[in-house]
Amino acid sequence: MDSGKTPIEPAEGTPESDEFDFVSDWDKLSIPPRDAGSNVWQHVYEGGRRYHLYKHGRYPIPNDETEQDREDMKHAMMMELCDGSLFYAPIGDFPKKIMDIGTGTGIWAIEVGDLFPDAEILGTDLSPIQPEWVPQNVRFMVDDCEDDWLNGFGWDFVHLRQMSGMVRNIEKVILQSFEHIKPGGWIELQDLHVRVNCDDGSMPIDDPLKRFYTIVFEALAKQGLDCDKPKNLRHTLERAGFVNIQCVRKKVPIGVWAKDPALRIVGHYMKTAILDVIPALAGKPFEDIQVSKVESAVWLAKLRQSLEDTNVHRYFTFFFWFAQKPLP
Repeated sequence: MDSGKTPIEPAEGTPESDEFDFVSDWDKLSIPPRDAGSNVWQHVYEGGRRYHLYKHGRYPIPNDETEQDREDMKHAMMMELCDGSLFYAPIGDFPKKIMDIGTGTGIWAIEVGDLFPDAEILGTDLSPIQPEWVPQNVRFMVDDCEDDWLNGFGWDFVHLRQMSGMVRNIEKVILQSFEHIKPGGWIELQDLHVRVNCDDGSMPIDDPLKRFYTIVFEALAKQGLDCDKPKNLRHTLERAGFVNIQCVRKKVPIGVWAKDPALRIVGHYMKTAILDVIPALAGKPFEDIQVSKVESAVWLAKLRQSLEDTNVHRYFTFFFWFAQKPLP
């Protein structure tokens, strides 16, 4: 397994300006219009961004088309980072029931549905932003994963991406998953730990990106979210009853400074994802910790400038935790 400890080798010089032109053409999932029958289908707007109304405030990131495009881009980044693998858990060739908790645009669930056409795939999320035209074996439903489980038993595989730091009670989510996974079944949690790291001393002490995410962690903590959870899931999985607990760690370069061409693509995706989300993160979360709009605007300018500097070799760490429910 990749330990995630090997430093990323930086490139010499600056990448060609057109190196990443093709990566802006990832597939976008169009969302057909729906009738607004309840607040499940309704939204609120804050700071020019759209958020789901159902259990408003539970998830701090918007759900509008800008964010949906960003989520699909991050999926493309994941495929590049993982050499095309959708998961690491050894679930076998013939799973029958797979659940994707926090499915977002549904892109992971749809691709898994294509991979296992005989399996039942269920994607759940607080926001009904998934497409209607999907493989016959894929369905979506609005559900709060922190509520009591109502989605049946006998699951072969439960998958969560970017969830452990974005829910208030990941312990309950993992425990309920254990109770409803069949013996021998698997769970996998894929989480980006957004603490900014550097191995070679090229990041200054007052790095604006590192400082920005430190403030983001502080702001989200006031909402009951622990963004350090991704690196500390082993004991939670053990307490729930899982065995064969394994973790793959991968470094995700921020920007296009890596020598390896695939990692430069990953870094380009990561930089773009950050640039797309920082206006939302610098909005209400910053207001919650009394950072003014003027200060937020200054941060945005510093961050954009900093992210273009290929002499600073920053990275995040992606954690892939997977574990098995023991056989009787």
